Amino acid sequence: RLIIMEEFVINGEYITISALLKVLGIIQSGGEAKSFLLENKVLLDDIEIIERRKKIYPNSIVTVNHKRIYLK
Repeated sequence: RLIIMEEFVINGEYITISALLKVLGIIQSGGEAKSFLLENKVLLDDIEIIERRKKIYPNSIVTVNHKRIYLK
């Protein structure tokens, strides 16, 4: 499995996981986040998350679809 590292700059104090997935083009709408998180493995700093309103802060790493996204 190829893991690709990307960087994403947060505009503000944090971004929710559903907003991040939408901005990255992984989901089309925030409403899709709940089912996406239940059907796919999404990690925040190597811990699986399922809450669609989970807040992601700078210096975190989100792993989804063989990509690791470093948030700054």
